[in-house]
This record gives sequence, C-alpha cells and structure tokens, in this order.
Amino acid sequence: MAHSDRLLMGPGPCNPYPEVIEAFGRPLLGHLDPEFIDLLDETNDRLRAVFLTANALTFPMSATGSAGMEATFCNVLAPGEVVVIGVNGVFGERMCDVADRLGAEVVRVDAEWGQAIEPQRMLDAHPGPKVIAIVHAETSTGVRNDLEEIGAGKGDALFLVDCVTSLAGIPLEIDAWGVDLAYSGTQKCIGVPPGLSPVTVSQRAIEGFVERSPSWYLDLSMIADYVAGGSTRAYHHTAPISMVYALHAGLGVILEEGLGNAQARHRACGEKLQLGLQEMGFELFAQEGHRLPELTSVRIPLDRLPEGMGEAGVRRLLLDRYGIEIGGGLGPVAGQVWRIGCMGHTARPRNVTLLLGALAEILL
Repeated sequence: MAHSDRLLMGPGPCNPYPEVIEAFGRPLLGHLDPEFIDLLDETNDRLRAVFLTANALTFPMSATGSAGMEATFCNVLAPGEVVVIGVNGVFGERMCDVADRLGAEVVRVDAEWGQAIEPQRMLDAHPGPKVIAIVHAETSTGVRNDLEEIGAGKGDALFLVDCVTSLAGIPLEIDAWGVDLAYSGTQKCIGVPPGLSPVTVSQRAIEGFVERSPSWYLDLSMIADYVAGGSTRAYHHTAPISMVYALHAGLGVILEEGLGNAQARHRACGEKLQLGLQEMGFELFAQEGHRLPELTSVRIPLDRLPEGMGEAGVRRLLLDRYGIEIGGGLGPVAGQVWRIGCMGHTARPRNVTLLLGALAEILL
C-alpha cells in the first residue's frame, strides 16, 4: 500500500481535505505580494470565524502548535509572575515546563490522567495569578476540560487555552467564554498538514504583554505590526506561503460545510467509534461526560492480543495490512491505552467502520 493511501487515525496529523492538497499546487507568490497579503487577510478572517472571536490579533503563526504555546506564554509572563496551570496529561505538563523556563511561579492543579479538571479548583488555586492556563482537549488522554466557568470567574487574570485538538472539532467560543489567549494547530480538526499554529489574542491580553518578550521570533508585539499593518506592513519574517494557502483552503471547507455541521460530523463519528469499541468489549479510558469525539482513548485488551504480539505489534499490523495508523499511550499510560483520532477529513463514518472491522479481524 502506498503511503498516500494511509488512513491516519492517530493523535497526530489527520488526512487532509482534498481541497487542501490542491492548494499546495498553487504557484508561489512573494510573502509581501499584495495578492498574498489579501489571501492572508482572508485567512485571518476565516480563523476569527472558526475561533468565534473579534480579536484583531488573530493569525497563523509560522510554526507548529507547540510554538503557539510558547508564544502565548512568553508574551504575557515575566519572571516571578504567577501562572495557574491545569495538568491532566502531557500538554498540561508542557505548559508547566514552558512557564518554568520563563521564570514564572507555577501553581499546578493536577488531576489523574483520564479525568477532567474541576474548573473551581483552577479558580481557587491562587488569589491573584497573572495567567490561568489549561488544555481544552488533552491529546494524550482524550479528555475535554471545561472552559466556561473558568472564563467567567477569572477575575483580573488572563485566561490562556490550548485548543490544538479542539478547534473546529468541538464547541469553542473564544469571546463568549472569556478566553484571552488561545493557540491551535492545523493538523487536527482543521484538516491541514502540520506547519502553522493559529493564534488569537484579546486586546486585554495585548495590554498585559511583558515589556520585552524573551523570544524575538515569537514576540507577538512585533508580529502584530505585520498582521495589522495594513498596506504598509512591517517585515517580520518570511511567511510559509504554501502552508497559508493550505490553511485558507481548509478553513474554507469548514466554513462552507458550516462550523456547527463540522462539529456535528466529528461528534457523530466519535460516538459511532466509541459505541462500536464498547460493543467489542473495549473499555473507554477518558472520563464519561468529558470524552472527546475527535480523539478516543481506549484501554488495550492485553489478554486478547494475538499470541506473541504486543500492543505495538497490533498497531504495526493495522498499518501494514490495512493502512490504518492509530496512536499508542504516552507517559504513565504508555502500553495501556490506544489513542484513535477521528478528525478533519478523516472524520467519516466509512473510516470508523473500516477500523472497527480491522480490529475485529485481528482481535476476535
């Protein structure tokens, strides 16, 4: 089977929309060409429509989601300032690492992997933090953390959210939920290959920027001059032209389908997958009521694996025989959990049916 025929159902990149693949074939323009600037402006407008925000500083950062994480942190946290961070998986841990490297005082709010973090615990963790940060959709566990109560009760704190696996896949309302800074990735529910990190920043957060970001490349005050500079844009860096083409196309597919319809499609496929796995005797890992439809975590039935074949062997057999990629567990659940993505163009009922049939042939 050719690599182009792979069905990507892991936690990483999903299969891109056909319109996105076509966009990569467009002739290159200069990054300051007026035609490209117009397309970038339209891409930013489309991002606002998907983030559900009016934030002027909304744009695709020229790097992947982890750079979006670092950019949002390093522009609002100075050494000694307090940040409350929710940790119930790998990416909450990564937030702590980024904030610690900036010299911030990190106040952790931990929950067991597979469990959601109670919003009130986040609000009660410190009386006056500069920032409250949490992962909306924890990619390492398949858990959704709720945002609305935190945004409503944040007080003077800035509310920073990781939306890498949630944007366009489940409901997310940046402005209505009081989110001040958010970042995402292109490779999940947006249905575009990895390479950009959509970022949105409120005016309130801009007013809370540090005097001088420790990162030149990720300095949002400099990038803001480029993004919002009108006809006399300041030069900051050379934008990845083809990736912006692709993001423009992927967002166009979502908006043409309708954001609510795209989310409903993700929800229907996730429900079909999770029901099918349970009917086969699998135990779902993520807390009931907080399970992501776009990323399903399931306990590996170690007693049902083919003789002499470990869980990694089953995943390799899925890839080699059926062309289906699923992900293994991370951290404390490595070797115990599989993570199955159903995102972007991959979120189709036929793909769920194919995976369930392949697992049945291997395990039953």
